[in-house]
Amino acid sequence: MTIEIRRIDYNDPRAIVIREAMDAEMGVLYAGVDESFDDDMRTAIGASLAVHPEQMIATIGALDGEKLVGHAALRPFEDDLEVKRVIVLPEYRGRGISKQLMSELEIIGRESGAKRLILQTGDRQVEAIALYEAIGYRQIERFGLYAPIPFFLCYGKQL
Repeated sequence: MTIEIRRIDYNDPRAIVIREAMDAEMGVLYAGVDESFDDDMRTAIGASLAVHPEQMIATIGALDGEKLVGHAALRPFEDDLEVKRVIVLPEYRGRGISKQLMSELEIIGRESGAKRLILQTGDRQVEAIALYEAIGYRQIERFGLYAPIPFFLCYGKQL
């Protein structure tokens, strides 16, 4: 299996499908987590997870032939670049594709002049947490709209 990492358009129809799969997976993983939250917190969670395509400075895909099997993107946040929407299809996990995606984001970040990549993940995403820590990301204070959300974890890595 040869996986090619290349830039894609955020609105590529294949990217939309893979992000919808990610949303469905996260919906199951976090089902019921907001039951104890008030409406203000639920609104804050929704706002923090909203992604606006026009903010993305780079979107990359992992391709097996023409099949999109992985996805990740970058957007500016203050002086940093924020990693967004990292996903690898379940049947392709465990093959190092997420590391390839993250490595390419770091290259793009350096080329863009960023000094640090930052990201947000949830406390139930143990595989993602393990990946980020294994490749040198360290936990940081929750930032931006993520700050008030108790089950969010934020990480950063100097480039």
